[in-house]
Amino acid sequence: MPRLFIASGIFHPESGGPATYLYELLPELQRLGWDVRALSYGDAPAGAYPYPLARIPRRALPARLAAYALAARPRLAWADLVYIHSLDLPLFGSRRARRVVKIVGDPGWERAIRKGWIPPTEDIDVFQTRRYGSIVTVQQDNRARQVRSMDGVIVPSVYLKKMVLGWGVNEAKIRVIYNALPPEQTDAGAPPTQAEARARLGLDDNPILLTAARLTPWKGVDHLITALRRVPDVRLLVAGDGDQLEALREQARAAGLSGRVVFLGKVPREQMALYMKAADYLALYSGYEGLSHTLLESLRAGTPVIASDKGGNPEVVRHGVNGLLVPYINVEALAAALTEAFRPGRRVELAAQTGIGMERFDFCTMVQQTDAALRAYLG
Repeated sequence: MPRLFIASGIFHPESGGPATYLYELLPELQRLGWDVRALSYGDAPAGAYPYPLARIPRRALPARLAAYALAARPRLAWADLVYIHSLDLPLFGSRRARRVVKIVGDPGWERAIRKGWIPPTEDIDVFQTRRYGSIVTVQQDNRARQVRSMDGVIVPSVYLKKMVLGWGVNEAKIRVIYNALPPEQTDAGAPPTQAEARARLGLDDNPILLTAARLTPWKGVDHLITALRRVPDVRLLVAGDGDQLEALREQARAAGLSGRVVFLGKVPREQMALYMKAADYLALYSGYEGLSHTLLESLRAGTPVIASDKGGNPEVVRHGVNGLLVPYINVEALAAALTEAFRPGRRVELAAQTGIGMERFDFCTMVQQTDAALRAYLG
């Protein structure tokens, strides 16, 4: 039985793509014969999983890194393969086992924005080729060097493959495996209709646009609010929290949209599915997406999407088929797309086609491809 060490910075029940991905994937890898052990930062209980999981509390940075490095050392010696889900982890020790990393974004870009080294609106694609001051250059060089040192790289979109190639990674090392959603549970009866979902949530039948995101500058919620001023009667429901929450509230108040922009805060996963069913459209007007689970969830619910033409979004959204793609940043084009989306009959047309192309994001296929990719690095 091959021994797989999962090294990550976040893990279920924390929010974020890597945490959800691992939570859904690892039991399937166990079923296929992998002996799994996982290590992550975090403070939640670690005993509720079918594999050993250790969590390192998020205390002061030097102590946190030292504790992670100490916990990782015996696992590195134990493993036949190391599958890494965060860069900059202190994985010092045995290099007997090959190392594979999953890249879902550019951590150098995110850190530079978080630290205020570059403007919060700096485009991720511009960041790939522009040179900045020394501290940002160190981040760019460090992430590229780490990924080049890996034996294999898994990415969830062709867009991210091109980004990683730009870091100087050998193309032969890179495998594109699309993200996917696990099969829906069918023991709860038929899924609710849109009207039933609205009734459960206490929503009326007025037009509803839903966006679900961590509220960071590149998620584009501010642009949605600006565009909403030009589209009468439509309400915007904002699911999520983050550093931009109060600024977005103030923007909605200043624009006279307090009654049409509703901030839901962080919505539980089960209830999020209900909001997606209730909405007329899900909007994801972000400046960056690797391969969005949110878009997949909305389309599976039968709700068409309005998305920016950035990142991996065009690999999910077929313009005029299952949704609308909008140039980023172009608020005029966004307002025009919203106007088109809510013209009579348009939602029905797009909703009828939300299943087109979804076979590319089949969960069993994702598991099989991941299993095959990891096994290719054994030995």
